[in-house]
Amino acid sequence: MSGTLHDEKRPSSEDLKYDKDIEVAFDHDTLSSASQATGAEFDDPNADIDAIGDLNDSPYPEVRAAVSNTDDPDMPVNTIRAWAIGIILLVLNIGLNQFLSLRSPTTGIDTILAQLIAFPMGHLAARALPNITILGCRLNPGPFTVKEHVLIAALTTSLAGGTTNIIAVQRVYHNQNWGFLYQWLITMSTQLIGISFGGITRQFLVDPPSMISPGSLVQCVLLNTLHSQQYAGMGNRGGISRARFLIYAILGSFLWYFVPGYLFTALSCFSWVTWIAPNNVKVNQMFGYASGLGMSVLTFDWAQITCVNSPLTAPWWVEMNVGVGFFVFTWLLTPILYYTNTWYGKFLPMSSGASYDNQMNNYNVSRVINADLTFNLKEYQNYSPQFLSMKTAVSYGLSFATMTATLVHAFLYYRKQVWSQVHRSVAEQPDIHAKLMLQYRQVPHWWYVLLFVSMFVCGVIAIEVWPTQLPVWAFVLALALSFLYTIPNGILAAITNQTIFWDTTAELIAGYALPGRPVAMMLFKSWGSDIIFPTFNFSAFLKIGHYMKIPPRVMFAAQGVGTVIAGTSQLAVQAWMFGNIPGLCGKTQKSGYTCPGLEGTATESIVWSVIGPARMFSPGQIYHGLTYSFLIGAFLPIVPWWLTKRYPKSWYKYINTPLILSALAPLSPGNHVSWLIVGFIFQFLIRRRYFSWWAKYNYVLSAALDIGTATTPIFIFACLQYPLRGAIGANSIQTWWGNTVYTNTADAKFMPLITLADGEKFG
Repeated sequence: MSGTLHDEKRPSSEDLKYDKDIEVAFDHDTLSSASQATGAEFDDPNADIDAIGDLNDSPYPEVRAAVSNTDDPDMPVNTIRAWAIGIILLVLNIGLNQFLSLRSPTTGIDTILAQLIAFPMGHLAARALPNITILGCRLNPGPFTVKEHVLIAALTTSLAGGTTNIIAVQRVYHNQNWGFLYQWLITMSTQLIGISFGGITRQFLVDPPSMISPGSLVQCVLLNTLHSQQYAGMGNRGGISRARFLIYAILGSFLWYFVPGYLFTALSCFSWVTWIAPNNVKVNQMFGYASGLGMSVLTFDWAQITCVNSPLTAPWWVEMNVGVGFFVFTWLLTPILYYTNTWYGKFLPMSSGASYDNQMNNYNVSRVINADLTFNLKEYQNYSPQFLSMKTAVSYGLSFATMTATLVHAFLYYRKQVWSQVHRSVAEQPDIHAKLMLQYRQVPHWWYVLLFVSMFVCGVIAIEVWPTQLPVWAFVLALALSFLYTIPNGILAAITNQTIFWDTTAELIAGYALPGRPVAMMLFKSWGSDIIFPTFNFSAFLKIGHYMKIPPRVMFAAQGVGTVIAGTSQLAVQAWMFGNIPGLCGKTQKSGYTCPGLEGTATESIVWSVIGPARMFSPGQIYHGLTYSFLIGAFLPIVPWWLTKRYPKSWYKYINTPLILSALAPLSPGNHVSWLIVGFIFQFLIRRRYFSWWAKYNYVLSAALDIGTATTPIFIFACLQYPLRGAIGANSIQTWWGNTVYTNTADAKFMPLITLADGEKFG
């Protein structure tokens, strides 16, 4: 049974005004289409009403180009074979990634590859399995379906969480091995509380049509293309098929990545200006990629361009906000502060993630702590305060400002819409996809509340039974911080495909609230900010299920069960590695299992908790001025909001203060510029001039580039880096000019503008 609802009530102008007021991430053409279809008044009189018709489709072309406006409720989804394939791929993916993450060089297997492998596995199972019934379920219900593939995707993208890093740091740096039960409790608590937050807020982040979730659309396009599903909208006009385009683009991306990823790595860090003047510090600071401001502009490495997300998914007005913020704070403010020697900036690299002492060396944390990890004030006074590179200092200030700006922005722009959404059910959403989903039972809110309560109890047991030094009140504070930002940050993510990270502020709070407790600080950060990942991952897959017409209870079960399996598997693999790999995480481990990511986590926990933020940000300390960023961030959104109210048809409505302030992190400057260039080409030029091509191929291209770029590093690692400890090609490919030129520059050496003589100090 397949079909589209034709007789549903058309949405009113008020319904679409809700979507407009919430700053829908589309251009004027999109809004005008919805306007003429419904009678709502939008800015642009030009319209494409054919795409909307009698409301048999979404008012947004992004959704129409990616998602079908029909449903077959009889299509198999919750099948034994889908669960079996999903669980097998999940365990393999989680186990291999845990195994590879502790080795240098670190690599990983993207979950999108598991979803690709599931496609032939599903078809093979449909051919090979017998048509028998087990526990009332048919083992082989017929051809492998796209809905089964969505279920597998939900399973394979379940998160195990970053708490395994905390556990490894405890074992390696604190000599604390508290057993599997403790590890399992904190892992399940962080991940499943994240799922509960995503479920509790689904009415605001998933149900409204304006929460299009661009990243979810890419996933839908990939699955629909693999299964030859017909889309709605304008994406079927002429040209080769999406499936053939996907294959060509994957192959091209796979082959090309060998060039910047192995054969000519200078194209990845394309700081070509610094090659001309390798010893000119100012030139390297302006044009470098490693420690400079990225004015060399280009990179030919898709992995660098999509360091955070694909520029083919974020709306152009979003990318413009990020671009403005990048230009103002990276190319104007940062060099001004640096060359005026603010915070002794000239004695340090322009851009670096490390902290430094007053002799321009990396800060030696071990000199200011005792054997029991307590702070040694006398040694600290004899040694040095911490100094930050200018880019890091500015990014800290912007992070603080973004925290308050996000809350104020959400209150000013979204408060009415959020309140109205409290009283609006799925059945009342002005969207064909919501209407089609009415035939499936929703997950009751009490399921999510029960999940939260049970995982809250697990968390309390973990921090109270074992000596974590994290009090219950701090645990509650961390969860309150996370939930406070779930809706405003989730709305921003669902509209713009950009996520605000508040880990720096969480560390600041923990440093003041829990001084001298590094393990407690790591746990506070895990519950206080890292919980964003399972929360928004679950929300995104609820939206995918909404678009692909998957029963909500099936999606909840897939992500819940998948998270339990993922976390348990990752902990088991890590425990096996510590028990069976001699010298694991030692700097001289013979097989390269040196755990390169753990040292940063351990140092960060000591810096923020043992040394503490009070010695950097309190009154009288060098970076105290950055704390005023909280106040500045609270006031900045008021200006564009007032201008929008006064001039509602002007461009002011596209100003988004949190996006502007978040422009500096977490991308490096070089990543930002290339991201903006690609975004301008596809999301502005091609989208406006060749919309039919864009509608048909844009999201397919994004998925294909991601797949090819994720696949090639595995081949490079397995065939060229892992064998013989990377000795293959060491005397030919790896040492030629194209792989070394960018390493012999002042940029790569992190040179400061002012150098000191031996024994000389600054500050």
